Amino acid sequence: MKNGKQVDVNIEPPRILNPAGQDDDVQHDVRLRPQSLDEYIGQKVIVDNLKVMIASAQMRKSAMDHTLLSGPPGLGKTTLAMIIARTLGHELFVVSGPAVEKKGDLAAILTNLNQGDILFIDEIHRMHIAVEEILYSAMEDYRLDIVLGQGPSARTMQIDLAPFTLIAATTRTGLLSNPLRDRFMAQFHFDFYSPEELAIIVKNNAQKLKIHLDATALDLIARCARGTPRIANRILRRVRDYALVEKKATVAPEEVLKALHMLEIDKLGLDRMDRKILSVIADFYHGGPVGIEALCATLAEDRGTIEDVYEPYLMKTGLLQRTPRGRTISEAAQKHLQSWQEF
Repeated sequence: MKNGKQVDVNIEPPRILNPAGQDDDVQHDVRLRPQSLDEYIGQKVIVDNLKVMIASAQMRKSAMDHTLLSGPPGLGKTTLAMIIARTLGHELFVVSGPAVEKKGDLAAILTNLNQGDILFIDEIHRMHIAVEEILYSAMEDYRLDIVLGQGPSARTMQIDLAPFTLIAATTRTGLLSNPLRDRFMAQFHFDFYSPEELAIIVKNNAQKLKIHLDATALDLIARCARGTPRIANRILRRVRDYALVEKKATVAPEEVLKALHMLEIDKLGLDRMDRKILSVIADFYHGGPVGIEALCATLAEDRGTIEDVYEPYLMKTGLLQRTPRGRTISEAAQKHLQSWQEF
C-alpha cells in the first residue's frame, strides 16, 4: 500500500543490470548469439561435455540424453539449447514453464515432436506439479500415460512418442521435484563469466554491431557486466548509442565512462538499487545483521526480488553476506560506498 493505493510488488521496472530477459533483448540477442559450439565463449566444461554427447547421439542415430541447465539468468542457457538443436540438425521447440498451465497443453506439444527434436522448457521449476507429472513417462519411456474418466470407470490410455530430447533451464534447482530432476541424465551448472571471457564476447559482438572499441573500453564494459553476457550486451548497446550521438568513430574509455555514469553504474557493476541496499544496511542497521523482512520493509521491495535479482551478485562480490542472524555488509562494501564514483 502506497499513498492510499495498492501497489503490485511483483512489477519490476526495467533495469539494465537485471540478468533476466526483457522484451527488447529478444530482437537484439538473435543477432549477437553464437551459432556453434566453437563460437560459444566460456563454460568450457559444459561445452566439452555437450560436444561428446552430441557426437554420441549422431553416431547412435538416436536422441541425445535429456539435459538440465541450471544457474543464474543471462549466462547463455537458451543460446546453448539453440546451438545443440542446430548442431544435431533437428527442430527446437521452446516453451516457458509457467505458460504450460494444463496437462493437455504439454501433451499436445509432446505428440507433435518428431524423432530427435529438442523440447526446451525455460523456467521449468515454475511448471505446475500436475503438469510436470506428464513428463515422467515421456522422458523415461517416450510414452504418455493419460487417465480417462474418473472413479471406478477410469482407465489409462498410452500414447507412444517419438524419441526426443528435453533440455530444461532453471535458476532454482532446489525447487525441482526429485522425480523430475532424477530423470535428467546430464545436469550442468553455469558459472558467472570472467572479465577476460566477457571481453572476448564484447569484442565479437561489437564487430557484429559495427562498433570499434579500444582495449581499455572493452575492459571497462567487461568489468561492469557482473559476469553476465546479457548485461554486457545491454551495456554495449547503450555505449553504442552514446558514441553514435557523440559522432565517435572509435569508442574510447571516456565514452564508456560517460555512458556508465549516465546509467548510474559504478566500477564494480553496481547500480543505484544495489548501492541503496548496501547503504540501508550500513546507515539504518549499522552494517547488520538485519533480517530479510525488516530489510524488505525499509526498502519497500519484494522479498523475492531482493533474493533473486539483487543479492546473488552482491554476495558473489563479497559485499553482502547472509548469516543465521540476517544480512551483513563487509568492510569492502563500506569502502565502496564512500568511493564508488571513482573509476
